[in-house]
Amino acid sequence: MGRAWGLEESLAYTKWIATGHYENFHVVSFLLPKHLHQDFYNVYAFCRWADDLGDEIGDTAESLRLLHWWREDLEKMYAGEARHPVFVALGPTAKKHGLPIDPFANLITAFEHDQVVTRYANWDEVFAYCVNSANPVGRLVLGLGGYTDAKRYELSDATCTALQLANFWQDVSVDLGKDRVYLPLDLLARHNVTVDDIYARRFTPNFANAMREACGVARELFQKGLALPPLLDRRLALDVTLFSRGGMYILDKIEQQGYDVLTARPYISKGERVRLLLRALVSFAIGRVAA
Repeated sequence: MGRAWGLEESLAYTKWIATGHYENFHVVSFLLPKHLHQDFYNVYAFCRWADDLGDEIGDTAESLRLLHWWREDLEKMYAGEARHPVFVALGPTAKKHGLPIDPFANLITAFEHDQVVTRYANWDEVFAYCVNSANPVGRLVLGLGGYTDAKRYELSDATCTALQLANFWQDVSVDLGKDRVYLPLDLLARHNVTVDDIYARRFTPNFANAMREACGVARELFQKGLALPPLLDRRLALDVTLFSRGGMYILDKIEQQGYDVLTARPYISKGERVRLLLRALVSFAIGRVAA
């Protein structure tokens, strides 16, 4: 983008991006403290752009080139030279909340990784990927809330890795179109499932058992992360809880369809999202009465 963008139009642009994309839940719900709304829009717009540069271009070499450009613009933002509207909007957010460059840079690294790595030998490799692809998002959210301590980081990492895994298991069939299989190869081998079986969409009891184990790993991480919301501002805690409930509900949906994610992609309907939101609101109301 050659022209210079002003702050106000850049803020409007990031809000448009954040409120215009489909997610299982809106990026910013009214549960979130209002003074953080725009900051969340700005961070989300950065993530959305990076994700699209990695997944929507359709050419590996071009995606890598564009992600390199995105990284350079990120570095320019931290040097006070932002020009792209996302970085014009994000710069004041990063400065106000003291957000370091590393989480943003790590996300770009994850999208670059996706361009060249499509298989994962074991859980260690999957978790190493999540360190860059998922955990930085939680740390940025904590930064927006004013939290930078190791304990909250640890619990946030568990939640974000769990959310990433839930997304992987929800999108097994979608990722095949990108030639990506995130299920660990040793997990598949242990259950006598091959990558060729997955590509042929052969749903078998063996595959169901592999998915059951994979969902169990995600559930354990969600359980660990449940200790995080009580350590946060109540409004931010409710937003975090809503996302965690959404991720766990995806795992429930996978279980309900017998772990067959090859022929039907599980999703959360609008009505189900409303019910999850209402449960969060009830928790919020009960907490206010108790207070």
